[in-house]
Amino acid sequence: MKKQILLVFVLFVAAQLSAQSTVDDDMAIIQSVFGKEKKELVGSFMALTGDTATKFWAVYDEYEAERKSLGKERFNVIKDYANQYASLTDEQAAALAKRVMGNDLSYAKMHEKYFKKVEKVVGGKNAAKFFQLESYIQNTIRTNVQNQIPFIGELEEASKQNKKS
Repeated sequence: MKKQILLVFVLFVAAQLSAQSTVDDDMAIIQSVFGKEKKELVGSFMALTGDTATKFWAVYDEYEAERKSLGKERFNVIKDYANQYASLTDEQAAALAKRVMGNDLSYAKMHEKYFKKVEKVVGGKNAAKFFQLESYIQNTIRTNVQNQIPFIGELEEASKQNKKS
C-alpha cells in the first residue's frame, strides 16, 4: 500500500514538474514573483535606449534561445529523476547528478560567452547589471521548481515516520 502511495506521489510530482518546467510556466513564475513578462522586466531594469537598446535586444534574443535550450535539458533531468525516484539505483542517481552538473557547467559557459557579447554592446556595468538580474530570475525559478522535488530518500523516511506514528 505504501509503495502505491509513493508511486502516486512520484507520478504527481512528475506531472507537476512537467507542467512547471515549460517556458510558459517559467513565465508564470516570473509573472507571479515580479508581475511582468521577463522581457518587459529586463527592459524596465536595463532602461536602455536608441542604438544601444537595439544591439542589446539582438544579443538578448540569442541568449534567450540558448538559455531555453539548456532549460529543456534541465527539465529532462528532473523528469527522469521523477520517473526513476521510486526505484533509483546508485548508478542512476550518479548519472542524474552528473547530468545536473554538466547542465550547470553549460549554463556557466553560456553566461561567460554572453557576458562578453553584452559587454561589447552596453558596457561592463550594464552587462553586470543584466547578469545580476538574470541570475536572480533563474534562481527564483530554480527555487520554485526545487521546492516541489523530494530529496532522495525523503519519501521513504516519511513513510518510516508514519509507520512509527
